[in-house]
Amino acid sequence: MDITICAAGRLGPGPERDLIERFSKRLRWNLEIREVAERRKLPPPALRERECELLQAACPRRALRVVLDRTGNDLDSAELAARLEAWRDSGRGVAFIIGGAEGLTASLRERADFVLGFGAATWPHMLIRVMLIEQLYRAQEILAGNPYHRGPRERRVAA
Repeated sequence: MDITICAAGRLGPGPERDLIERFSKRLRWNLEIREVAERRKLPPPALRERECELLQAACPRRALRVVLDRTGNDLDSAELAARLEAWRDSGRGVAFIIGGAEGLTASLRERADFVLGFGAATWPHMLIRVMLIEQLYRAQEILAGNPYHRGPRERRVAA
């Protein structure tokens, strides 16, 4: 499966990059990270619009577009794995879109094939990359039947 992560902003050296490299090396799927950055100083609404234009242009043409947004669908790891399996079987690549500090435009979210959320909390957009790549690796392992993912554990109630 071909996976592209289209992300606003440039990730510099540091722990986030180290984790991304660690999980990227474990992925058997083809992964490409395309970073876009607007270098001009623009007011926040104009910057958001421009970043969204750049993100759309960075997406492979035929790829399913999955926007990461806090208003998106919260899936557990097994549900995400099942979606990725279906997307893989459709024969199309998948492009995950991660906005910058100003977020994404409503029009970009509306044009997405799917909107994915990692909870209602606000996460740093650089950390979302790490979380996404770890979840992609976890999904790969779930689909392969490997023990990396242990799934939810039953709660034990003391007698």
